[in-house]
Amino acid sequence: MGPGLRPGDRLWVSYRRPPRPGDVVVARFPDGTIVVKRAAERRTTVSGRPGWWLLSDDPRAGVDSRHRGPIGEGDVLGVVRARLWPHPRRVT
Repeated sequence: MGPGLRPGDRLWVSYRRPPRPGDVVVARFPDGTIVVKRAAERRTTVSGRPGWWLLSDDPRAGVDSRHRGPIGEGDVLGVVRARLWPHPRRVT
């Protein structure tokens, strides 16, 4: 699957809606980097807390949970609802 979003896209993000498997989310990696990834499934982090396994839509590009492991639930900041610019559309 190719990337659904590109650098520079403007996104509508819901910070209230909890993520579900398959959602595109905004998350914070442990080093502080803010990323947009797909929430694949719920997993437990190394510390035993609930978290998410996050994947890139293009597995050949970018860093995701295959490289960093599961991301803590509190580090999933919001769910992307739509791309607003340059070509508005819902994000699935």
